[in-house]
Amino acid sequence: MNAKHNPVTLSRFSNRQLVDLIGPLLLEQFLAIGVGLADSLMASHVGDAAISAVSLVDSISNLMIYAFGAMAAGGAVVAGQYIGRKERDNANNAGQHLILLLGTVSVLITLLLYLFRPAVLRTLFGHVAPDVMAATNTYYLIVMASVPGIALYNGGAAILRTMERSDLSLSVSLLMNAVNIVGNAVLIFGLGMDISGAAIPTLISRTLAAAVILALLCNPNLPLHLSNMRAFSFRPRLMRNILYIGIPSGIENGTFQLGRLVLFSLISTFSTASIVANAIGNTLGNFHVFAGQAVSLGLTTVISQCAGAGEYDEARGYMRKLSKACYALLIAVNLLILAFLPLIMRVYNVSPEAERLAVSVTVLHGVSTMLLWTPSFLIPSFLRAAGDARYTMLVSMGSMWLCRVLFAYVLGKYMGYGVEGVWFAHAILDWSARSLIYFRRYRSGVWMNKAIRD
Repeated sequence: MNAKHNPVTLSRFSNRQLVDLIGPLLLEQFLAIGVGLADSLMASHVGDAAISAVSLVDSISNLMIYAFGAMAAGGAVVAGQYIGRKERDNANNAGQHLILLLGTVSVLITLLLYLFRPAVLRTLFGHVAPDVMAATNTYYLIVMASVPGIALYNGGAAILRTMERSDLSLSVSLLMNAVNIVGNAVLIFGLGMDISGAAIPTLISRTLAAAVILALLCNPNLPLHLSNMRAFSFRPRLMRNILYIGIPSGIENGTFQLGRLVLFSLISTFSTASIVANAIGNTLGNFHVFAGQAVSLGLTTVISQCAGAGEYDEARGYMRKLSKACYALLIAVNLLILAFLPLIMRVYNVSPEAERLAVSVTVLHGVSTMLLWTPSFLIPSFLRAAGDARYTMLVSMGSMWLCRVLFAYVLGKYMGYGVEGVWFAHAILDWSARSLIYFRRYRSGVWMNKAIRD
């Protein structure tokens, strides 16, 4: 069944509601990247070993964060579809089951991360220098305790977005990031602490954010809220609906981060200039796509409600509207970054070869973001929100391993294009393949049969 293009009245969300939903998400995504950059810059004052430790451990914790974030989004899709069906009690119960799931799984994974800590560090980072390993071990011991906190925060933020209260999730994000930045400044610069000064504020800020957001969700005046434990009753069918979307989404994002680790390992075999260029490219690449990620989060709320109500033509209408907004935002952001790229390179003050490679991969990624990011990532967000999560998982995993990882080795290592070949496989080949496949799925209309069932 082909998509219809007749004009559709979009009445579920007004333009003002869309702005109120996505505006705070834009700021929240920008802050997350900016604070992460400031965090690493402050850690750099402790020494090179500290910088390396933060980078190494974050490669593991980010894997957890993205996986739990995807599971949270899956639970939010279920709650959103129940809202679209005007089943508020089921939507509330979906939120509570999501928090239960994230809390239980995150605690279990954290216990495993501590139980197998020596094996994890030895297997992944056994080749690093002794001082780096010592700093990595310290940072790991502290930061991994924050995994349940960030999982619950993601779950709470997803529920708030589902009820169109992204302003509240932004407020909690501001608090979390402020505590992290101030804590780093006090412990590192004020008290002269080592790598622990970068780790402790991360643990405190994430735990505090989880506590605050769960407290907010206990407010009975909110459309979706958490009830007390005595009123909670476990519903296997409801949990099954959450897992039906949450598990494929979590696997998809977790595997995506695993692929990034594989490519990080490949790039580490190249020249020092290539490693530096890749680090700069990753930092700027986060700024390239943050606006699109914000639109994607907002799209999930909109489409899940439309799919739950069976309003598929309206879902397509919002998809077209938000796709245009996404293109406009990504083009504006990336043109601005490209315009200031010479100044940005002067701030980094790296070697001429590293600067040349960094400019090359940044331009490549920025142009690809303007052209290919929207169909490559916004369409699968649409499909997941409609319940078609298993398909997006299979396509994402296949495209990543075949186009991104395999061709990164072919172009980067065996054909000698180095870090530029790796980024070409990532931003051109992988995104092009994803765009074509996902657009065909969207046009087919198969996703209309994937909404949750009682």
